[in-house]
Amino acid sequence: MSDWQQISLGDLETPVRRKADVPPQGSEASMSDTTGHHNASPVQESWSLSPLARFLTLNVKSVDVDPEQTYPTVGVLNRGRGLLYRDPVAGSSTSYKKLNRIGPGVLVYSRLKAFEGAITVTPSDLPESFASPEFPTFAFADDADPDFFRILATTQRMWAALQGASKGMGGRRERVKPADFLNIVMEIPPLLVQQQIVEVIDAVDDQITTLDTEADALRDVLRRLRTDSMTDGSADVVRADEAFGITMGRQRSPQRATGPHMTSYLRSANVGYGTLDLSDVLEMDFNPSERENFGLRYGDVLVSEGSASETAVGMPAMWRDEIPGPVCFQNTLLRYRAVPGVSIPAFVKHWCLWAYESGQFREVAGGTNIKHIGSKRAARMLVRLPNIADQERIAGELDSMSEVVAATRAEAARLREVRARLLAGLLDRAIDIESAKLEV
Repeated sequence: MSDWQQISLGDLETPVRRKADVPPQGSEASMSDTTGHHNASPVQESWSLSPLARFLTLNVKSVDVDPEQTYPTVGVLNRGRGLLYRDPVAGSSTSYKKLNRIGPGVLVYSRLKAFEGAITVTPSDLPESFASPEFPTFAFADDADPDFFRILATTQRMWAALQGASKGMGGRRERVKPADFLNIVMEIPPLLVQQQIVEVIDAVDDQITTLDTEADALRDVLRRLRTDSMTDGSADVVRADEAFGITMGRQRSPQRATGPHMTSYLRSANVGYGTLDLSDVLEMDFNPSERENFGLRYGDVLVSEGSASETAVGMPAMWRDEIPGPVCFQNTLLRYRAVPGVSIPAFVKHWCLWAYESGQFREVAGGTNIKHIGSKRAARMLVRLPNIADQERIAGELDSMSEVVAATRAEAARLREVRARLLAGLLDRAIDIESAKLEV
């Protein structure tokens, strides 16, 4: 068996020493690094299994709310994703008598949403900010690196500990009290090792940020290309129902909950922005004729017909036979299908994506609290429809760019998984930190 475990970091296949490969502490071999220098790695030494109170101190600074003042406010995103920057709140519009001052470089969590991992360390350059009394803040001991605890806040072990400390009636009424938070016991490395872990993980995070930035830039280019293609003045203007076959799905009803022809069907909850979520596909009774009318074929585009959230109205995704048929669809969706000799599925997909991105679907939607596109309004929308050859060329160019965006997103997602495994290995002392530092 090889002495090295391969862990992918970016484009590298990174050799990282496992704990089992590290010689016993105190031996001559354990005092040597891989280059032959005699520098003992501190990763195995002086870790402290202690309550968080050993490293953190409750340090809430509250202010009396002045009705004449406006307060820049923040919240905390779940799963350790940092601060949520909210709109400023006028003192006259809040029922709170006091607000907590949220300063730079402090640990803060949401007592109400701590069980969701709503915990972070504030940036060192955070401007004056405030939050409700549900957001306690903590100062760090001299041997606690704030950046290490920021990284620790992104781990499953921290989220699980917060879930265990939550007390209350359940759901949104659960809370984590500061005393219970400080009583959480975790194994924390000495300061030098904290700093080394920060160095390693920040290097990976920098790679992830670079990929995310690149993917966002490519996405913006793709959207501009899509807009240029769908608004080309040289193409003929036709009604949408002349360019595509547009059908609204069948209404759900209690009597269809059982029957002789139970059939999988998709609803708006299954449709995202260019993606399908098939983790929760329901069934209802569609007779053979209905299966023919409402059945999905490869290349059909499903569009969210209505939603209370404007951002979800018109959200489209293509069906690619991801699960065995027959599969039908509910009336919370519109099906856009290519018309032979008139349109091709890939062009239909990109037109629907453009209509969503540009807000065209939202503009035609009616209703007050819940916006609906409706099949009649969908049919009356105008389409600049190129000939089939031009549709194929346009779709090919846009598909190629889409694949580049998707590949960049996938690489960032893969690297996030690598980061999680690497961080877990460092915190478990299963990965030697010195070799990890050399490879990131």
